[in-house]
Amino acid sequence: MGRIMAIDFGQKRCGIAVTDPLRLIANGLETVRSHDAFDFVKAYLAREDVSTIVIGEPRDLQNNPSDSTRFIEPFVNRLRKAFPTLDIQRFDERFTSAMAFQTMIDAGLGKKKRQDKALVDTISATLILQSYMGALEQKRR
Repeated sequence: MGRIMAIDFGQKRCGIAVTDPLRLIANGLETVRSHDAFDFVKAYLAREDVSTIVIGEPRDLQNNPSDSTRFIEPFVNRLRKAFPTLDIQRFDERFTSAMAFQTMIDAGLGKKKRQDKALVDTISATLILQSYMGALEQKRR
């Protein structure tokens, strides 16, 4: 059983997080430009054992897909075509950016660090991954 990777896909940047090999801990990995995300994932998969990729699914408050979905779907389809044996899941990402910002405040990061959008994206991906792992644990019980 390989790692789980989570991607918070944005129009400009993608935050990426992964679990440890035992799937116990979610770690922020990197923030990459969106147009480089596929190549980054491909290179990571070549050197690490990943069995699942979780991609944030933006939804509005009525649980409908948000406008951002049109930017994400081509990326998801490209991943599915290139890696047909990989388990690719979509997972609700509502409020992760706000939670990431609050996490930065709670951690005592200064104003300059909190304005680092790349750090917010990486933390958002980590939150998506933690939420997904929590949902898996709930299903097991």
